Amino acid sequence: MNGETTGTDLGEFLRSRRARLSPQDVGLTSYGARRVPGLRREELAQLAGVSLTYYTRLEQGQSANASESVIDALGRALNLSDDERAHLHNLARPRPARRPRPPRPQTARSGVRQLLKAMSGVPAVVMDRRSDVLAWNQLGHLLLAGHHDFGAPDRIADRPNLTRMLFCDPHTRELYPRWKEEAARAVASLRLVTGGYPDDRELAELVGELSMKSRGFAALWSRQSVQNCMTGTKRFQHPEVGPLDLDFELLHLPDGNGTRIITYTAAPGTPSDAALRLLASTAPAQSAPGSQSPSASPDSIRSR
Repeated sequence: MNGETTGTDLGEFLRSRRARLSPQDVGLTSYGARRVPGLRREELAQLAGVSLTYYTRLEQGQSANASESVIDALGRALNLSDDERAHLHNLARPRPARRPRPPRPQTARSGVRQLLKAMSGVPAVVMDRRSDVLAWNQLGHLLLAGHHDFGAPDRIADRPNLTRMLFCDPHTRELYPRWKEEAARAVASLRLVTGGYPDDRELAELVGELSMKSRGFAALWSRQSVQNCMTGTKRFQHPEVGPLDLDFELLHLPDGNGTRIITYTAAPGTPSDAALRLLASTAPAQSAPGSQSPSASPDSIRSR
């Protein structure tokens, strides 16, 4: 996932999008038997108004910096969604390669931590572009990871990662009754992020680690799906308060490095609202301003 491999990533994405379309989907007549499903290269080139030679070179990573008009034409020919078109642009017009630098661990600013603490009735989590948890408020911790130590995000060595937890942590897997839906959404979001940050070594290492550890992740990653998951509804089966249907909002902080806050809310007066209030009532008392919030032991939440 750097300037040397982006051409391969672009080719894989284009081939995957070709494979999901039939000639009939785009108004073409199919002639002869097809060894593989989907559009042929020459058919896509025809639809996009480019030569077969140029498209082939583009798919093989031999033609860098395709024009905006060509990328847009390919997006239209492939019936790409807005998120898929953004991903295609990222892959086709990568940022200039930079000399690798030792990664600098991110932290949540004090002002962001204060904001999270003030949102006492709303589960909220700050994470970086790799989904490493930089901070969470007490309710966010209780909702997503009560079996983890509250102070874990401040320890770089064992900082929780929401995507890793989803695929490798059995407690987190049990939290989502619609796990397949949640997993597909997480991988599609991660795929979109990797296209925007092709030189992020730690991001590439996370993808490699999860591909090795989880067959489910590897299968979803191979689909090449992309989605910008900014808002929606998630269903939880919480071990303490039971089922919750919560609306989430993903808010990007204006720091330019992909740091985000995710919040969860329930519609007023619903059973999920009551369950969320019950969960909030189990939170330890707020500590004094400027001090560390009390930690919960890994088993304390489950034993309540």
